[in-house]
Amino acid sequence: MEVPTLDGITAATITTRRITSRVLFSGPNDGAPVLFLHGNISSATWWEEVMASLPDGYRGIAPDQRGFGDADPAAKIEAARGLGDLSDDAMALLDYLSLEKAHVVGNSLGGNVVWRLMMDYPQRLLSVTQVAPGSPYGFGSTKDEEGTPCYDDFAGSGAGLINPQFVKLIAAGDRSLDGPFTPRSALRSLVFKPPFVPEREEEIISSLLSTHIGEQDYPGDGVPSTNWPYMAPGKWGPNNALSPKYAGDLNKLVAAPVKTAVLWIRGRDDLVVSDTAASDPGVLGAMGIIPNWPGAEAYPAQPMLKQTRKALGKYALAGGSYQEVVIDGAGHVPYIEKLNEFNKHFHQHIKGGDIYPPDERNKK
Repeated sequence: MEVPTLDGITAATITTRRITSRVLFSGPNDGAPVLFLHGNISSATWWEEVMASLPDGYRGIAPDQRGFGDADPAAKIEAARGLGDLSDDAMALLDYLSLEKAHVVGNSLGGNVVWRLMMDYPQRLLSVTQVAPGSPYGFGSTKDEEGTPCYDDFAGSGAGLINPQFVKLIAAGDRSLDGPFTPRSALRSLVFKPPFVPEREEEIISSLLSTHIGEQDYPGDGVPSTNWPYMAPGKWGPNNALSPKYAGDLNKLVAAPVKTAVLWIRGRDDLVVSDTAASDPGVLGAMGIIPNWPGAEAYPAQPMLKQTRKALGKYALAGGSYQEVVIDGAGHVPYIEKLNEFNKHFHQHIKGGDIYPPDERNKK
């Protein structure tokens, strides 16, 4: 699905050693590189306003990640690797562009990819900006700040919990407001803080509808479980890759030999990533929306923000640093909802993290 781009944004089809995909660019070719990684059910399109408003001397780079947009539909996310496929794809793109290091920015699922980059490729990061990232422990089926699993099989996480009606409407290309589960309705009620409607809503809807759909794509496959809510993560797709079952060893985050500065920035009214997230089975069970909830002791709401704060606190104690910024009046994508306020913090952060002298940028 072709999505028009803003003035100042160019699109190219690039084939790296791992994947062929559409990549958006902004700014001068010799600018300090800033790599943007989008969230679930979206694409690089969501970053265009931020890319177009980068400070002088910065080069924006935003790929359609595996499983989304114009990425090769034959390239699947192997969930048992967590988000390792997407992390490796990002580094392969930097290699293709002959970039040794880059500032990295992730939102939601893209933030989970950034956690993985911080574990696997810390020496290649100039700075990290986490925008409403998923918990470093993944989504679902953990009960405390340390990410303790609710069950051994991680039931309550993975693809089996995604509303099938929502998936059908994406596959059908639905652009209406006819019911709560249409893509447009979900964006307006859950992703953005009402009554916000983005100026480029049609492009954002087109981006969402370009999500690859199937048992090996979105949402992925599920596995029946004897534990509530009776579905455990399968082997394919982004939602299974987000399961805590496959999140990886977070000790690697703390033990990373290179620790760059982290800006954690989020909307105060985020319903997607919070300690009481709207789609968390623990929240829905307590409300009676998912029946037979076993109670808060067995399956509480996942404390996503507390988990992130705890993990970043350990990171800071081990020699890293982080700053948490909360933007009032914004939901899950403050970089779209409150662009100017987001940029105020974001630009300051990347300017402080740019260690390349002007004549050394983009050189290996």
